[in-house]
Amino acid sequence: MVYGYNIIASPDSLRSISSTTFTGAYQAVGAALSRPIRIVKFLNDSSVGVTLSWDGTTDHDYLPAGSFVLYDLTSNETQFPGFFIPVGTQFYVKGAAGLRSFYITCIG
Repeated sequence: MVYGYNIIASPDSLRSISSTTFTGAYQAVGAALSRPIRIVKFLNDSSVGVTLSWDGTTDHDYLPAGSFVLYDLTSNETQFPGFFIPVGTQFYVKGAAGLRSFYITCIG
């Protein structure tokens, strides 16, 4: 949201999936984005490495067990509009069954 020269960022609902449900095929993590997102953090708190996809087909990133990656798309921007992850984007992960969970934090 833009009010004058201020850009307001707020967190979206936390998305998660238990790695005990992993089958080796891509599975959706939470709901698709309902608003543009500026910052996204992927936290693999599971006991297995996972492959991340932004479309459910293409391998986009790999996160070893116990790791995270942060994509800050607008860290150096001073004006609106900027780079955003678009509405409707659905994130997916795949891996072998493990323990604990995989989390996605989104800030728009």
